[in-house]
Amino acid sequence: MDNDGLSNEQTEKVLQFQDITGLDDMNVCRDILIRHQWDLEVAFQEHLNIREGRPSAYATESRAPAVVNDRFLQHVFSSVRANNSPPPNGIGGLIGYMFNYIVNFWYSALSSLVSTFLGLFRDQESIPADPLGDVLRFIQTYNEKYPEHPVFYQGTYSQALNDAKNELRFLLVYLHSEATGEATAFCRGALADPEVTEFVNRRMLFWACDMASHEGKRVAATLSVRTHPTLLIIGMRASKMIIMGRLEGDCSAEELIRRMDTVVADNEVWLNQARQDRLERDLTQTLRQQQDEAYERSLQADQEKQRRKQLEQEEARRIQEAIEAERQAEQQRKEDIERLKLELADQVPSEPEAAAQDTISIVFKLPSGLRLERRFHNTDTMTDIYNFIFCHPNAPDCFEITTIYPKRALECVPQAAGEGPGPTLLQSGLKNREVLFVADLDA
Repeated sequence: MDNDGLSNEQTEKVLQFQDITGLDDMNVCRDILIRHQWDLEVAFQEHLNIREGRPSAYATESRAPAVVNDRFLQHVFSSVRANNSPPPNGIGGLIGYMFNYIVNFWYSALSSLVSTFLGLFRDQESIPADPLGDVLRFIQTYNEKYPEHPVFYQGTYSQALNDAKNELRFLLVYLHSEATGEATAFCRGALADPEVTEFVNRRMLFWACDMASHEGKRVAATLSVRTHPTLLIIGMRASKMIIMGRLEGDCSAEELIRRMDTVVADNEVWLNQARQDRLERDLTQTLRQQQDEAYERSLQADQEKQRRKQLEQEEARRIQEAIEAERQAEQQRKEDIERLKLELADQVPSEPEAAAQDTISIVFKLPSGLRLERRFHNTDTMTDIYNFIFCHPNAPDCFEITTIYPKRALECVPQAAGEGPGPTLLQSGLKNREVLFVADLDA
């Protein structure tokens, strides 16, 4: 088997299927798995159904595929002699023999064409009410009289044709006529031979019906069966179901196997070609599916990449907006502080004269190291001190004022509206000359 185009998993399934079915041809195993979408369990069950003569789940009761009945494409084997005349002698006898042979050949060909033409009209007649019942009743009757035989296909002729077409197997058709002694001898002899049974079961589907039934008559007319017993081998050739072999008359088991083997050997190439075509279609479909899946994965990757890029852009924009909002808020805060400093600067009391009474001289040490010295009335409030420092350009925006020793924070934050002016310097314990520290609360 050529493994090109098969994955390791598919090759393993082919080997497993061959192991559990016992089929010799791995190409056949591969073809069966392809038709069942590589489902090993389903493929085995369907193969088991076919091997036991049960129609597959894919066989339908719809109209049977058209069967080409062209004697130029058939192997015709006949065990029936038209007469017992001796072989021709002399030139005249040879010419007469050739003339009779040609006449008989064209008569047979024209007869087949006429039968096929008439069969087209017969096909338009009513379909038998119970074709499956005709087949099953024949099988039951045949089993009682001839217990040894190949496995019968337990479905209608249409189902058998459809399964043979789908399974790419040869279909062996036998239309039985109990009225002919030659057919009875054939059933007891060649058709009951174990080697014939093994050959048919291994290589073909075997469908049979009684000529006396409606289904049997209809199929016999369609296939131009006029001699009993007659076996017909039908198979796929160039996408058409054709009669590949016509085996007429009784013969030995060895001769029957030789005839069937000749037909199979000469036409196996068509089934192999059909299997190869099916494999190529499956590989093409698989490749297209893989390409579609790869495209879908690529598309999803691109979409995911685009989504991540969009999220990153949105996150960057959000961060930028947050930074801008923070910058604007800081800018607004500074503007508000500058505006507040301008408003509070007018509320800071003027510095008293150096000789003025009841004054306190205060030295402020700013966080930057700058020293500020200013005099205040002892009746000025701690809010006035706070506003003086707050309005200085080198002072921090948020601060507290503490004494050196003992170290304590002075209550000098401006009072809320309606709470009064706050404590005076004298009430806060400040006297004469003081040194106060300004601590930056944002540092």
